[in-house]
Amino acid sequence: MFSGSLVAIVTPMHPDGAVDYAAWDRLLDLHLQNGTSGIVVGGTTGESPTLTESELFELLKRARARCGGRLALIAGAGSSSTAQTVGRVQQLAALQLDGLLVVTPSYNRPTQEGLYQHYAAVARAASAPIILYNVPGRTCVDLLPATVERLMKLPGIRAIKEAQGTVERIRELLAFADQDFDVLSGDDPTARESVLAGARGVISVTANVLPHAMSTLMAAAMRSERGQAELLDGQLAALHCALFVEANPIPVKWALKELELIAEGIRLPLTWLSEPLRPQVRMALRAAQAGRAMQAGAA
Repeated sequence: MFSGSLVAIVTPMHPDGAVDYAAWDRLLDLHLQNGTSGIVVGGTTGESPTLTESELFELLKRARARCGGRLALIAGAGSSSTAQTVGRVQQLAALQLDGLLVVTPSYNRPTQEGLYQHYAAVARAASAPIILYNVPGRTCVDLLPATVERLMKLPGIRAIKEAQGTVERIRELLAFADQDFDVLSGDDPTARESVLAGARGVISVTANVLPHAMSTLMAAAMRSERGQAELLDGQLAALHCALFVEANPIPVKWALKELELIAEGIRLPLTWLSEPLRPQVRMALRAAQAGRAMQAGAA
């Protein structure tokens, strides 16, 4: 159901923090033209904690109208409250989405049984397929493979974005995942090896700035073309890392501004990329662009 290069898309903003809907349309067109297979709206990279419900719905409505089913449309729907998450997925039903990305509850640190009950309640309420989202580095809770194995048996739970950050964890999930359950990487630096191991794609930050490069990389890895995938990923390796020199989405929004795709807008408590780190991100971006240009010239 979900595969290839899906982008955890940023929410473009004006310098005063208001959502920039004209830039939003430009970003959607960029992904439509460059092989992105799906977009996640209002996820971590989209600054979900600071988006209002009305802003999230407006972004999704515009994406549905502009993309017209040409790529998978997924909404970030998770929160730290089960009741709030259930209410949100019920409201989102009106938008006829392709999927709902539901992150593990942060801060309250539930047990594995609490995580199971949380997702079970969300799945009962949802009308679109649920993608579990495990990112322990941000939430301080780890959705363990044994719990995922229980959850995948529930109707409506169809995939996981695994951002624990190791290929070993991906392999643990693949050991019991069936054909109806998609394992997706949520970690750009290990996405290549994850897909070569059997994952079906990535929900990517890097795809924000170089969508064609990520879609080409994922296509090669999904065809098990190891040599080509390693070559393509090598051109992006420094960028994968540079986009996390400060908390996501600070570096990726700065890179998009460098590419003149968005304005200098981000919401507190996040701030614009620190001045000393900008040369590192700029250098990684230019190196990735140069590698792609050389690849295209040789083709």
